[in-house]
Amino acid sequence: MNLKEVLKMADEMVFAKTGEHLDNLQEAILRGTMQGEKYTKIAEEIHCNESYVRQVGSQLWQILSEELGEDVNKNNFRSAIKRFQVSNSSNFAQGVLAIGNFNTCGEARHPPNIPNSHPPNQETSNSKQTTTLHQDLSEMPELGDFYDRTAQLDTLTTWILQQRSRLIALTGISGIGKTSLAVQLVQQIKDEFEYVVWRNLDTSPTLPEFEANLIQLFSQSENLNSPARNQKRLPLIKYLQNHRCLIVLDDVHNLFCSGELAGKYKPEYEEYRSLFKQIEKLSHQSCFLLIGWEQPREVTQFKSPNTLIRTLQLKGLDIAAGREILRDYGLEESDNSEALIHRYQGNPLWLKSVANLIEELGISATELLLDDTILLPEDLKDVLQQQYDRTSELEKQVMSLLASENQPVNLAKLLEKGQISSSDLLNALQSLSRRCLIEKQESLYTLPPVLRQYIKGL
Repeated sequence: MNLKEVLKMADEMVFAKTGEHLDNLQEAILRGTMQGEKYTKIAEEIHCNESYVRQVGSQLWQILSEELGEDVNKNNFRSAIKRFQVSNSSNFAQGVLAIGNFNTCGEARHPPNIPNSHPPNQETSNSKQTTTLHQDLSEMPELGDFYDRTAQLDTLTTWILQQRSRLIALTGISGIGKTSLAVQLVQQIKDEFEYVVWRNLDTSPTLPEFEANLIQLFSQSENLNSPARNQKRLPLIKYLQNHRCLIVLDDVHNLFCSGELAGKYKPEYEEYRSLFKQIEKLSHQSCFLLIGWEQPREVTQFKSPNTLIRTLQLKGLDIAAGREILRDYGLEESDNSEALIHRYQGNPLWLKSVANLIEELGISATELLLDDTILLPEDLKDVLQQQYDRTSELEKQVMSLLASENQPVNLAKLLEKGQISSSDLLNALQSLSRRCLIEKQESLYTLPPVLRQYIKGL
């Protein structure tokens, strides 16, 4: 009995019980078990959290126990699968391979005691058809211009596909390219999931509305696959446990209050807190990607490398990518483009806005940089205004203090100048940091030059 045969047999059993094939993690657990490896070793090899590997293993042994008719665990799996093979080999038609599930003519047959099993040679075509049927990307924007984010794409791909992260927050200041990065990511990894859904929260659906929308998608596709059965709708978390799903929520900041510290839910959206806690706490095989200017407070507090929750704060583009943008507007490297990119911090939207203004006015970047001028075109002001308006009065006070300083300042100086209690000041700095509106260099704080210029002009 070789490893390939065991995996094929286990796949048949899991499919018969759940309607789903073995996923990559389940297969890795079986491979490791057959090779005598401990969970620690299996987790290291696939770069996954050990506790999650144990959870998935426990669920897998339960499924196999029910199919094999005996208590199966990691220690006795080899002997249990051998007993099942021996007891059933005599029931196969003459010439049928006991585990390969093919007769000598290549005709696929179903092994006994495993109803509704699938012919192995259909696995690939079925999974691709399922993926196509179960993608709802109607609210995902077109990719458009995309500038190199290889490192960030690799990080997100590793978190989602290898480490099986459950909840990922993608955050950054307006215009930095969060949504563009997420679109590129989805295009690259969407075929790894049974369901891929993109929802934009600019319409701010309540949690019952949001869950009902997703559950309808799940139940419709299940009825399509099994029209003879009257499928009962399940709670959303059950679908996330039964299927490998990628759910993207764009503009998640629309769930939170303006005029308050970052991440405070609007009263009508408090129920989302329970959803995000379920995604964090309960075992499942899906991933939520949250995109926005600010994130739920329960997400930002997780910093442990062992957690299945991750946060990626997107920074500006590098010089090469920034020059790509400027070249599109006729600005050459001789126009001191590197300094311009630094001044606008590699923010794609900011660079496009100022490059468009320079092009229309017919001036050069070299002239602009002579006296440290920071141009703020009206469309850029509008974008900054939207994010500024979301901040609390306390945060506005702290930003005004920072805007009056040309150099980074420490906490003591802010306390001295601001007449703000230390507790309020620390909370405001934390909130501004989560909004990506301030920069921290060791124990010193400062505003980005563009934002400082904007606040000075208010």
